[in-house]
Parts: sequence; C-alpha cells; structure tokens
Amino acid sequence: MSRWVGAAGVFVISLDSMVNIAFPAMAATFGVSAPAMRWVIVCYVLSYAFLSFAGGALGDRIGYRPVFVVGMAGSAVAYVVAAAAPTFGWLLAGRVMQGLAGGLVYGTAPAIVTAGADRTGRTRALGFLNGALGLAFAIGPIVAGLLIATVGWRAVFSARAPLALIALVAALRGLRRDGPGALRGPVRVRDVLRRPVLHLGALPFLAFGGNFAIWLLAPFYIVERRGLGPMVGGLMFTLTPLGMALGAPLAARLAERLGTRLTVVAGLLVEALGLAALGTAGATTPFAAVAAELFAAGLGLGVFVVPNMAALMEEFKPHQQGAAGGFAFLARTLGIVAGVLTWAQIFELARGALGFDVAFERALLTAGATVLVAVVLATLRQGMTPPRRD
Repeated sequence: MSRWVGAAGVFVISLDSMVNIAFPAMAATFGVSAPAMRWVIVCYVLSYAFLSFAGGALGDRIGYRPVFVVGMAGSAVAYVVAAAAPTFGWLLAGRVMQGLAGGLVYGTAPAIVTAGADRTGRTRALGFLNGALGLAFAIGPIVAGLLIATVGWRAVFSARAPLALIALVAALRGLRRDGPGALRGPVRVRDVLRRPVLHLGALPFLAFGGNFAIWLLAPFYIVERRGLGPMVGGLMFTLTPLGMALGAPLAARLAERLGTRLTVVAGLLVEALGLAALGTAGATTPFAAVAAELFAAGLGLGVFVVPNMAALMEEFKPHQQGAAGGFAFLARTLGIVAGVLTWAQIFELARGALGFDVAFERALLTAGATVLVAVVLATLRQGMTPPRRD
C-alpha cells in the first residue's frame, strides 16, 4: 500500500508539467510579459529544490508519514490559492507554496516506497515511483490543453486540488505511523559530502540538466521550425517523458541482470545518443526519426535514474533514507536549473548570428556531450552492484 501512496503523491506533484502550456493565457490575464512568466517556474523549482532535501531529512527525524501528509495537504491549499489568484503576485505566492509542499512529498516518497525492501525490492520500488513521475510528465500537457480550451487556465491548478486530497486521504489511511528517528542520529553535512555520495549525485545533475535541453528547445523546433500545430506538437513532445515512464520500471529488471553500473551506463548512453541525434535534425528530417530521438532521450533517462537512485540511497544509513531520497531530487533539480541557464544562453547566442538550425544543433550536441561526461563518471564509479547470478 505504501508503494501506491508514495507513487500517487509524486504523480500529483509531477502533474506540474501542465503549467507551462498555460503561460500565454496567464500572461494575458495578468498583463505581464512573456519573460516575466519565467518566475512562475523559478519560484516553484527553487522552493521544492530546497524542501526536497530538508523535507526528507525532517522525515528521518519525526517520521515520513506526517511530513508526506503535510505536503499533500499543503499542495491542495496551494492549488486553490493559485487557481483563485487575483494578481500575478498572488499566483507567484501560490507557486512558492506549491514548491514547498511538493518538496515535502518528493523528499519523503522514495523512503516511503522503499521501506523494508531489500536491494532488489528497492530498485523495483524506485522504478515504480519514477514511472509514475514520468507518466505524469507525459500526460500533463495533454490534459492541460483540454482544460485550457474548455474551462480556462485556472483549471490547471484547481483540477489538481481534489487529486491532492485523494492522495492525502490515502496517506492517512494507508501509511503506517513510523517513529521518530532523531535518537538514531540525523543526517549531517559530512554524510552528504562523502565522495561516493557526491559522485552519485553528480550523475543526475548532468543527466537531467542535459535532458532539459529538450524541454526548453524542442517545442520551438517542433512547432516553429517544423510548423506542427500545438496539439500535434504537444503529442510529439510527450514522447520524452513517456520514454522515461517506460524506462523506469524496465531499469529494475535490467539492473537485476546486468548490475547497477552497466545499467546506469547503458541508460546514459541511450540518452546522450538521443540528444545528439535530435541536435542534427533539420527542416527535412522525417518526423518518425525525430519521434524516435525524443523517445530515446527519455527512455535512456528512465533507465539511468532508477539504479542510480537506488545506489545513492544505499550510501545512506537505514534511518537516513528520507535525506537520501531528498538529495536525489535535489541533485536532479539543480541540474535542471543549470540546464535552463546554459542551453538558453547557447541557443540565443548562436541563433542571432548563425540561425535557428545551427543554434539548435549546438545546444543539443552540447547537452549530449554533458551526458557523456556522466557516462565517464559512471564508468569510473566503484562499488556499484554486480549483476545477479541465478
């Protein structure tokens, strides 16, 4: 039951992929510029980046159930605040609330779904959790498009409030009351700054940072460069998170047979190849090839993230699993923030002088090279679990 509850919470929070498509309508309502809309992302991402690790560590001390419950309850309230926002400032306040509450859920969910599991069970549980996350990323833009067209942009937030309440009730009924762990020793700075932890944390930083080049630039290529409509373009854009949703549960089986390191390296290689191939796409590249490249980048990320997250959590003590899961989400979030700044800068500098195609190619190839750096680090990593011998 705890596995389903944790995945349900992460699914609801990850439906935030609905928000970006509503930016034009929000900007029109509040009379703000398109560049100002970036604060809708920044306020949210920075808030949950901070609370994901802190929330996980807090769960280690007072129990994961109360922290998760507060996160789901806070999310429900935050969605209502954003949906009813009379001004842009109120909308940003709602986004900060969503980030803080979502960080509590992200920080404790990995510990909840892996509670009591052995090494194999932990990997499978994390595959299930990340599969739910990828599925939410995939369907979010589609659902948002329908809601905006029929109800309006405020429904992007209000529709999630009852889902958060359902997850809240499930948590209250389905999660056991776990005792506080403060007496067993909370996580300390030196626990995080150990070499194996930093090494494993660098991999999702690079992998998610590289993958975010797709989230940032692929819509411009698909809709503007290739001329697809928003609906068809949106469907194609979902192939990357769909690949992640399918790759995450597949990773658990691969890790059992191939071992953690080989599975991590394979996933990163597939992601890097997908990014590099997409970077070479031009005005006449077959749509089938573009679709395959988008899917491959997501599939590789999904295959990578599960065994990496499992290995990272193994580096922490059993009563520090909240901090471990929170650190994993923190690392990927910081990578996303770095990706937003880096790929946008590369793209804009090259676009003005060399045109769209060259700018898109440079940004995506650089993103692919970034993931290849993660491949090298993963290859050098010692101590990852070998394949299971039947």
